[in-house]
Amino acid sequence: MTRPLEIADLASSTRENAERIGILAGQALVLEVETWPKPGLVSHIDNGAHSDMDADMLRSSAHALTPWFAELAAAGAAGAEMDRLRRLGIAAETDMLAATKGVNTHRGAIFGMGLLAAAAGFRDSYGIDRPLGAIIAQRWGSAIIDGPVELHSHGSLVARRHGAGGARAEAAAGMPSVHEVAIPALTEGGRLAGSDEEAARVHTCMALIATVEDSNLLYRGGEEGLAFAQAEARRFLASGSIAAKGWRDRAQAVHDHFVARRLSPGGCADLLAMALFVQSLEP
Repeated sequence: MTRPLEIADLASSTRENAERIGILAGQALVLEVETWPKPGLVSHIDNGAHSDMDADMLRSSAHALTPWFAELAAAGAAGAEMDRLRRLGIAAETDMLAATKGVNTHRGAIFGMGLLAAAAGFRDSYGIDRPLGAIIAQRWGSAIIDGPVELHSHGSLVARRHGAGGARAEAAAGMPSVHEVAIPALTEGGRLAGSDEEAARVHTCMALIATVEDSNLLYRGGEEGLAFAQAEARRFLASGSIAAKGWRDRAQAVHDHFVARRLSPGGCADLLAMALFVQSLEP
């Protein structure tokens, strides 16, 4: 890995903060993996609807990306524009693919988590008391929407077929799924689950699936697959979620239904990790 000199050029206190942000971002990705049952998704228990990746690969990917999230935080602290952040994201993706032998484990997270890391660096450097999503929308929202589009990515294919906004629209709007859905669900899940933090993460994952127009679900299952996934998650939540007796068996049944249909809400997995990261930065 050849890293740029964003961090080395910073004052020691800012450099240490950027490195802390990078570590927290990587840890959030690992926490997402260490959550089960998540419908259709890879976890420390099984590979979900995926035949090309497992938990160890996702952990290796998170480890490879951690220093890049620190670089993105440092770039944000230095006031970087979107072009600079995009170049760092491309470099991060290269290291991710090297760590996974070509498997796309965290491309969506590089984009979303990378922007949050940059916003966290910017917020700390400039002493701004605003949510990270609001900073992203204000500083880089227009450049995100107007920037280059990968014509053959899953997200762009889904956007053309189904008119879904995907990660770009989410980021440009200020990460509403993170701030308005996932973080409140983590808080509610913590209240329902007590000391069981994994249960709170399962509750949050279900809340995201029930709400988000996940590009990965649309790519794998079309509009019918998305509707099925959202209905399953809503049914789980309506029946008491993690506060109901036998909730884990019911969550596993939802997971099995997703696997049978090869549905994997990868966008919601990324949003869960992003919410965990944002929450970890709060006092």
